[in-house]
Amino acid sequence: MDALSPSQCRAARALLDWTREQLSAASGVPERTLADFEAGATNPRAATLAKLEAAFGCAGVAFVTVHGATGGVILLNRKTPGI
Repeated sequence: MDALSPSQCRAARALLDWTREQLSAASGVPERTLADFEAGATNPRAATLAKLEAAFGCAGVAFVTVHGATGGVILLNRKTPGI
């Protein structure tokens, strides 16, 4: 997968009905970093993006590529409700 985009991060949180605080708890990424990333103000390090992708993956979110274009987000199942 290409790097997680700010819009994918927002969409994944929406699918899970997670706040930034909940994503921060699940990923270990500070809320301020999440806010800046989702606003497009910063480009996080690869390790930070990997933490986000792992947290979303554990919760059942998958990032989709269709016809070579990355940008889709789907919820496969909800593995960790109520984080």
